Amino acid sequence: MTEPLRLHVIQGGRADQPAKPKQPTTPEQPAKPEPLWREVLGEQLRELRRQHRESLAETARRAGISPQYLSEVERGLKEPSSEMIAAVAGALGTTLGGLAEAVAYDLRARREAAVMVAQRDAAARQALAVRRELAARRSASGPVMLALAA
Repeated sequence: MTEPLRLHVIQGGRADQPAKPKQPTTPEQPAKPEPLWREVLGEQLRELRRQHRESLAETARRAGISPQYLSEVERGLKEPSSEMIAAVAGALGTTLGGLAEAVAYDLRARREAAVMVAQRDAAARQALAVRRELAARRSASGPVMLALAA
């Protein structure tokens, strides 16, 4: 009797991340997870293809892959091999290294932007807490004021 095939989770994937405690978010700014490398790669490839004013079929034909596969890569649904990425990069007039640099730059810029937003939000929450504290102190009377002072 054979043992059933077991799938193993690759360390660092989204499924492997522990559930984070929910942080309060405002309706206009829901918390978004950091994008995966393949998602940013797909965005970069689509942007390059559009800059060249090419259809999926044209780029895919030159890269030697199917248009359906290229579409899935551009939408971040497939994790292409380095050979596939190099083929598409070559079809778009760039190199694997140049494309990897662009993806890394984009990821770094997004991370820095997220940190700046988090810092701004923390400062806004702190300012709100100070305003509430000052408002509470202004509205407090005799005995309450003495308790706050202590």
